[in-house]
Amino acid sequence: MTKSELILEIAAAHPNLLLKDIDLIVSTIFDEIESSLAKGGRVELRGFGAFFVKNRKARTGRNPRTGDPVDVEEKYVPFFKTGKELRQRANQQLTDK
Repeated sequence: MTKSELILEIAAAHPNLLLKDIDLIVSTIFDEIESSLAKGGRVELRGFGAFFVKNRKARTGRNPRTGDPVDVEEKYVPFFKTGKELRQRANQQLTDK
């Protein structure tokens, strides 16, 4: 599901809300999550999951085409860990098909 599809789903479920207001709400939520992660913080949405940043140390990798060694710099990578409720719901709905 894309961001625009999410906005349309919310608009269909709540016809009393304006599309531009829904867009602003969704964008604000995503911006706040992004801002918190950029500061090294963690965002936890109970029942849904947690967004956090992991540090990947510098290492020597390999060029897959040539096999030559390549230095890979240290970097920070965003991660998402699902919450228990989301995981159970997804497993239940996928096994019921």
